[in-house]
Amino acid sequence: MAGPNPTGFDINEFKAAASPRSVWAKKDPWARHETWRYTGPFSRFNRFKRIFPGLGIASVAFTGYCVYEAMFMKSDHHHGEGHH
Repeated sequence: MAGPNPTGFDINEFKAAASPRSVWAKKDPWARHETWRYTGPFSRFNRFKRIFPGLGIASVAFTGYCVYEAMFMKSDHHHGEGHH
């Protein structure tokens, strides 16, 4: 087992302080002022959802067009057949 760290840095204490549920976060006087950044329209899910606006509609429209093209737009031209 290693001896005490000469720098005085304790990784376990650092991890505990960095945790959002840590004792230090509860004692932070600015914590309640910072919570708006991670709730409501600014939650992680909502921020990710708004990265590519219209991507869902475009994906559905493109898929619908591909299905339509495959089912109803058969080509009568058979390129490569009979051209020996």
